[in-house]
Amino acid sequence: MENIRVWKDGLRNIITKKILQNLGVEVADQALFSKIVNFGGKIIEFVNDTIKQGQAVSLNPAKELIRNKYLESNRVNVYIDDLDRGWKGRAEDIAMVSALMNAARDISNENANVHFKIALRSDVYFLFRTSDESTDKVGGSVVWLTWTNHEILALLVKRIETYFGRPADEYDLFRMQQAELARYLDVIMDPVFQGAGHWANAPIHKVLMSLIRRRPRDLVKLCTLAAQSAYSRSSNKIETDDWEDVFMTYSNDRLLDTEIEYKSELPELKRLMLNMKPSVKKSKASDSYQFTTDELLKKIGTICEKGKFTFANGQGASVQELSSFLYKINFLTARRKVGDGKIVRKYFEDHNYLMQGFVDFGFSWEVHPAFRWALQPDDPKNIYQRLELLDFEN
Repeated sequence: MENIRVWKDGLRNIITKKILQNLGVEVADQALFSKIVNFGGKIIEFVNDTIKQGQAVSLNPAKELIRNKYLESNRVNVYIDDLDRGWKGRAEDIAMVSALMNAARDISNENANVHFKIALRSDVYFLFRTSDESTDKVGGSVVWLTWTNHEILALLVKRIETYFGRPADEYDLFRMQQAELARYLDVIMDPVFQGAGHWANAPIHKVLMSLIRRRPRDLVKLCTLAAQSAYSRSSNKIETDDWEDVFMTYSNDRLLDTEIEYKSELPELKRLMLNMKPSVKKSKASDSYQFTTDELLKKIGTICEKGKFTFANGQGASVQELSSFLYKINFLTARRKVGDGKIVRKYFEDHNYLMQGFVDFGFSWEVHPAFRWALQPDDPKNIYQRLELLDFEN
């Protein structure tokens, strides 16, 4: 309860200060904020009373517009982000997020026109959701921010079209088939990948979508690197050689990004990921990056024999917990081949219980293609022979 009270007091003061500053009200006198107590924590009533007392000191057109808009609606949106900075998954980290959520809910209940929008990483929300009995009160307000490969491809098409000054409505693009969207790429890149194995003459959009982790920034990074390679050749079109030149850099960057993002939870994450490379015996096998659940647990168990892993909260990491962690950070994806031969892939955001170890859902596991060049720098050509490209639909 004390943590919730501290969050509420801090949030009230910050929100009130920001509102008054944007309305052109002098806020240098800190005693002003002590008066909010007399309003029972009701921020909007306190702000309106302050304005009526004529304490406005800035009436430039911009401030006046904001002031009039506020007086018309009395609505305030509060955005909170970056709560996962330094996140280690400890009990105190979860308690901090829980206290913030409860404080925001209390303030919203006290102030009908104050609305909070709080951004949480999916794995952070999952820990909060499964650790706090009060989360059922916020569950109905959760909006999942997810991207499909189709939406990311449409985003790339819109970027191309707007660059050339042509109109591009994303909702129209979303309704197009993959083949239609792919034609927009021809102006800046060869339509097919002149590779080997599964990649031979593959449509370039399938290659790109297979290498990203359903994150737009992955595609931005991959295309930027390839464009720089093409530019160095004085070419105005990205070709197969350009993609091949940058796959290693792209993969190493994805490994580094993942380490930076999650090492606060598992300090030796890099060692775990690098040791997921194929063994000498399996390096030429078509399933060298694929595992049944038993095979995955055995693989990680072998890695642990060379040195145990410990989470940042001081708890030792079991083989099952490490497997779940790799799935949570999307280093591993779940896969299953259905009746028509199509491969179904699931990310942690799709189904966060697949790797809990309580129930076997019939999925196997594979290292995401984005990481494979970083794990196999000595034989990158082998990846083209072994890696099956995604066959995704709208």
